[in-house]
Amino acid sequence: MSDEELVDQKKYLEQASKPKCVRTWLEYEACVKRIKDDETGHKHCTGQYFDYWSCIDKEVALRLFAKLK
Repeated sequence: MSDEELVDQKKYLEQASKPKCVRTWLEYEACVKRIKDDETGHKHCTGQYFDYWSCIDKEVALRLFAKLK
């Protein structure tokens, strides 16, 4: 093993993948604006949030596993 500091490639790849998932991020932001004034607490944007991170995970997986081969 070398004495070099290991870098988590996944974090770097997540940042690089965010521009490809702008559409799902905008959907999430639109949902947040829609429910901003909900005082009942019943409305949420969990689905849109998970859609955004699912998009990022798919992009990361393509690049990350190619580097691991």
